[in-house]
Amino acid sequence: MYIFKLKKVIKGLKGIRKAGLTVVLWHLACSFAGAQAPKLGIWFDQPAGQWEQTLPLGNGRLGMTPDGGVDTEHIVLNDITLWSGAEQDANNYNAYTYLPKIRKLLFAGKNVEAQALVDQHFICTGKGSASVPFGCYQVLGDLKIIFDYGGGYRRPVETSTQYKHYSRSLDLQKAVADCSFELNGVHYRREYFCSFADDVNVIRLTADRKGKISCKVTVSRQEKGIVSNDNGVLQMQGRLDNGTDGRGMRYLASVKAIPDGGEITASAKAIEVKGANSVLIFVSAGTDYEGAAFKHVIDSLLNHAAKVPYATQKQAHMDAFRKLFDRATLQIGDSASDKYLLPIGERLAAFQKDPDADKNMAALFFQFGRYLSISSTRVGLLPPNLQGLWANQIQTPWNGDYHLDVNVEMNHWPLDVANLSELELPLADLVERMVSHGEKTAKAYYNARGWVAHVITNPWLFTEPGESASWGVTKSGSGWLCNNLWQYYAFTTDRAYLKKIYPVLKGSAIFYNDMLVKDPATGWLVTSPSSSPENSFYLPNGKTASICMGPTIDNQIIRELFGHVITAAKILDVDQALRDSLAARLKEVPPVARIAPDGRIMEWLKDYKETDPHHRHVSHLYGLYPADLITPEKTPELATAAAKTLEARGDDGPGWSIAYKMLWWARLYKGNHAFKLLKDLLRPTLDTHMNYGAGGGVYPNLFSAGPPFQIDANFGGEAGIAEMLLQSHDGFINLLPALPDSWAVSGKVTGFKARSNFTVDFEWKKGKVINYNVYSPKSRPVRIKVNGRIKNIWSEQRSGSVVTKL
Repeated sequence: MYIFKLKKVIKGLKGIRKAGLTVVLWHLACSFAGAQAPKLGIWFDQPAGQWEQTLPLGNGRLGMTPDGGVDTEHIVLNDITLWSGAEQDANNYNAYTYLPKIRKLLFAGKNVEAQALVDQHFICTGKGSASVPFGCYQVLGDLKIIFDYGGGYRRPVETSTQYKHYSRSLDLQKAVADCSFELNGVHYRREYFCSFADDVNVIRLTADRKGKISCKVTVSRQEKGIVSNDNGVLQMQGRLDNGTDGRGMRYLASVKAIPDGGEITASAKAIEVKGANSVLIFVSAGTDYEGAAFKHVIDSLLNHAAKVPYATQKQAHMDAFRKLFDRATLQIGDSASDKYLLPIGERLAAFQKDPDADKNMAALFFQFGRYLSISSTRVGLLPPNLQGLWANQIQTPWNGDYHLDVNVEMNHWPLDVANLSELELPLADLVERMVSHGEKTAKAYYNARGWVAHVITNPWLFTEPGESASWGVTKSGSGWLCNNLWQYYAFTTDRAYLKKIYPVLKGSAIFYNDMLVKDPATGWLVTSPSSSPENSFYLPNGKTASICMGPTIDNQIIRELFGHVITAAKILDVDQALRDSLAARLKEVPPVARIAPDGRIMEWLKDYKETDPHHRHVSHLYGLYPADLITPEKTPELATAAAKTLEARGDDGPGWSIAYKMLWWARLYKGNHAFKLLKDLLRPTLDTHMNYGAGGGVYPNLFSAGPPFQIDANFGGEAGIAEMLLQSHDGFINLLPALPDSWAVSGKVTGFKARSNFTVDFEWKKGKVINYNVYSPKSRPVRIKVNGRIKNIWSEQRSGSVVTKL
């Protein structure tokens, strides 16, 4: 009986679980089609209707998203290094001369007048992020495979609806996608992966009857792409705009098809295969960002891949990927749950109706985040941008750049706890290279030593303010980046790494130290001018402004950064005078946070009323997360005020904002509220309009929605799940600090990391840890909180470790 017939039977049956029937249906489909529902992955029962339903694949450098089309397979291609634009100097070197006047106006409470001066003189020259020199992360191109099933390439549209038993899936444990269906009595199957071993994209087409694969392969780009044929290899190459002479980044994508049986011919624009038993398609691509010899590298990779047997190639890819992916596991509830048998769209909808029935949805989302991290960045290249490495446009939303007021930082928050610390290093490398640019910006705008970055940056190392005072002058970006750099050390205790990044941390601290001024009203040393990221407030006269002095986030970042520099200098035994200076300054900056009369944490130095009570940014809770300045254990009053702040702000927002709130509630030990936000984060949506307010969710392929697609909420949600299960920022390892009631029944974690280079495995039932293991390279003492009690124990060495029974 065919699956589509059995689906009709479901509607007529009563008293039988639909999920159980779905299991039967899927297994029948599997037995016919040879496919399997991935236990850790997603699957669809139809081709993608839009790009946000495609399956994301990547090897940290190359990416592709196949749509599984029956008549035409459309695969979007990406390269993490493909950017328009170029290095530029957009500093206004006279800006600092206006500092005294701007500060004087702010001292007098004339914020509107101060903001007018900032808009005139304290922004970047040129058009900033709206200009070509700033650049944009761009799609590489479109690979299309047009199929002929016996009726030629031009058939009535309805022919494409005659396929049966369709499925396509992404297996997170293998980093392999597939697609299968029956058409005209023939079972067709495709497999896709971005090879971690051979560094090329691989697509394999097969059929269960010989001679049944006929297709035409093309590659194209919406602009600046020339396609040619070189001895049977399709080559698409071009040069992007750099904003000056048009001679920007060069790229090349080469496509080679190797059929088993049949005939192959090649024209200037296409490769055509007729009557083959199977076809292997390779895509090798790169840019001159990776070096002038990139074309030679592309050819070498393609030629090598073409000589490797497919089975060997696939296994080598999976082995390389799993060296990273298999480090950590998470199970919540019953591992034998049949919910993974549902197509992902149905599963997401069912989760919204009854999240308790699919406890492992959280585990899937957590591992999907880890999968995206491994797939979207590579040591030695660039960190994941606003879309990771997956884009389907020339002009990606917000340039697909690196936003420094939460987004790129959020992209990295789960890496350490998820046992993927080395994937922090591309960001650390980018920040190191930003320093020399940031030194020019610090001098130009603040006449300060050290280095600064504001709200946006790119591979060209932009550090200048943005083009509008309302958001562009926020200067917390460099300090916030230093938190990410510090976290890698906090988790790994890698002294050589600390020595390497110490000049970066030191330079950032010196900048903030130099630009502090004394507020005549309070006597505190504060930043001026500044702003609380992207937010604005009402003045007593009813006017609104963004520019201010000493916003809470600045004060928290300065406190944290100065503390980290002092600690690092002690460990490295350097800069005693600087340590003493920073320690003295810490006594003069505002406190971590102040509580307003309404019980909330104040966002600004003065108790201004925000223009948008539900604003997406809640930057004054930086001290709660990612910093550890506010905790229920050490600062209970501030923790209570933080909760009131979150309650007033509301739960909704763009996807990344929901994920951030989830993290804050986890830090406050409020697991049920954090879980409620996870459920909100997993709301299904197809909406792609640019959104700054409420309405975040996930697309059918689990990409997070701002909307549009922004990958930060994928990583923020992953970090939130981990934070609900393990925390280590407060001087001890805390197991199940924010366990929601929905997950209390049972669960198991292996391979999570805690600060100070501890690895943790543990298991729980009925909300209580029943066994745990803490291990490290050498056995040493560690404090751990288990079932509400803090214990002093010794970690076990990784080899021969023993589980501690409770």
